[in-house]
Amino acid sequence: MNIHASPPLRWLVVGLVLAVAGCGIVPKKTEISIYDPRTRVVADASWPQVDAQLVVLRPDAERLLNSPRILVRPTPGELQVYKGAVWSQPAPDILQDSLVRTLEDSGKLAGVSRRGGGIAGDYDLAMDIRQFDADYAGGGSPSAVVEVSVHLVRNSDNRVVGTQVFRRATPAGSTAIADVQRAFEQSLADMTRDIAGWTLANMQRAGR
Repeated sequence: MNIHASPPLRWLVVGLVLAVAGCGIVPKKTEISIYDPRTRVVADASWPQVDAQLVVLRPDAERLLNSPRILVRPTPGELQVYKGAVWSQPAPDILQDSLVRTLEDSGKLAGVSRRGGGIAGDYDLAMDIRQFDADYAGGGSPSAVVEVSVHLVRNSDNRVVGTQVFRRATPAGSTAIADVQRAFEQSLADMTRDIAGWTLANMQRAGR
């Protein structure tokens, strides 16, 4: 014997199915904001002219910095990431791009490139990023902290002709990620200016 649901019961079943579907069984996708810190550093008039070619190596960094995640340090020894926000590329690529662009635009070198960029470097610039995060150590609002160890290597004798640790910390206007991003742009610009000037001075000194 076949049992058929009456029209009212059939519409009740359909209504229940639609109600369940509207409850959001499938989770919604989380929107991700992508931040692209860009710097334009004008060459300092005191930077020396150097008749040599430089290869800027991709900086080394720990695993967390080798991803686009934006790191935050709420307390010393603790690292977290900003939810729903990432960099356009990992920190090593951000710093390398900024330095290559600044040195190219300065016109102070015979040539500058990344490794594999088609030039034979008289010098290699090697870097290790120690810190690239929003640090709350100073109080209620974070500072964009960038710390980099730099080594300049003369390729003719594979000798380190200069080494220096640079650190820049720029307070953010608030805890908002947009303000943190602006603080990072300032720290990155200052860091780029420091390393570029230091590199040119040490290349000039080593070439004498």
